[in-house]
Amino acid sequence: MMAAPSSRVLVLDGHPDGTSLCSALASAAAETARARGAEVKLLHLSAMQFDPNLAHGYKQRQDHEPDLQLFLDAVRWCDTLILVHPLWWGAAPAKLKGLIDRVFLPGIAFAYEGDGHFPKKLFEGRTARVLITADTPPWYLWLGYRNGWLNVLRRQILDFVGLKVTHMKVVGTIRDATPARIESFFAEARKLAG
Repeated sequence: MMAAPSSRVLVLDGHPDGTSLCSALASAAAETARARGAEVKLLHLSAMQFDPNLAHGYKQRQDHEPDLQLFLDAVRWCDTLILVHPLWWGAAPAKLKGLIDRVFLPGIAFAYEGDGHFPKKLFEGRTARVLITADTPPWYLWLGYRNGWLNVLRRQILDFVGLKVTHMKVVGTIRDATPARIESFFAEARKLAG
């Protein structure tokens, strides 16, 4: 059983198509969090306008477009980030990865201090809950691919910046899911709210 919802919840629909199953699952998570008394912000990647290319790496800072600043402000505001996204070619969609590349920057999401090799986590004190949709059976993601993207997302992205993952689940397969199975995906989305 997960803890009660935090008072401030950011739900990110990480699918580039706003009419997707992920979008509906993210909305269900947001509605459940609101019903449980949380203050909720729901952002849809599909509605966000920004250049996903971190063109100069960390050598030169690109100004944040308004939607990137909105996302950054929402991450700083929240106690819990709920992320719902599809698994495409073993990872996140390019636009979602671009959002992470452009916002989770040195001095914003993490900072190296002195001669240390491990950064200060600037989003520390927040939690993250993740739901990923996939056409690869979840058991095969573990057995065949050793949960590659899940490990990257948990350890090299979210934990690296201080977002402690308290729940991570893959649901699938999506392409051949029956209505009853799809309802079970919605049950998983509602669990993200606490």
